[in-house]
Amino acid sequence: MTPHLQAVGLACERDWRMLFENLELHLGAGDMLQISGPNGSGKTSLLRLMAGLMSPTAGQILLSGKPLAEQRNELARILLWIGHAAGIKDVLSPEENLAWLCALHRPAAPAAIRTALEAVGLRGFEDVPCHTLSAGQQRRVALARLYLDSPPLWILDEPFTALDKQGVAQLEAHLAAHCEQGGMVVLTTHHTLERKPSGYRELNLGQWAA
Repeated sequence: MTPHLQAVGLACERDWRMLFENLELHLGAGDMLQISGPNGSGKTSLLRLMAGLMSPTAGQILLSGKPLAEQRNELARILLWIGHAAGIKDVLSPEENLAWLCALHRPAAPAAIRTALEAVGLRGFEDVPCHTLSAGQQRRVALARLYLDSPPLWILDEPFTALDKQGVAQLEAHLAAHCEQGGMVVLTTHHTLERKPSGYRELNLGQWAA
């Protein structure tokens, strides 16, 4: 059963400035939540709060009705986080990077890793150092994690960065399919989504500014 994620009275202060406060949201199976708002409104901060990487200034985030801070192990089990940076090591190959990242939480077989890399268009590049790849290809290495045995909750910060038109369309379809199968996606993007699951909605942080 897919857990639900909820924010109650959430507030976030950065550099002595309140970004947002009294924020409320609820995310359940099949939902996609796009976080929007002007630069500096706290989009990445909200993602990091939901991923357990920061603590709120006020309020709390609940995972299936219990405080997130008390469920670190459960959060690690259900969460896949991909930040704005690709988060890969330049000296390692795509295959080595995925093996290392998966080993942290969900070990993956070499065959599964190669299949995931093929799914994102990196067939033939599995064993080359990542520093030889373009920015778009490096982004695809990070996104290949979405094609492995993935947990239900995906939190993604600007996942479409550096992707070409074909890559954008493929990722949109994959995110929508994940939601349609009962998964959950929270993302920030300046890109206008063409493919949206039935559970799609947008949260504009500008409306929650302090």
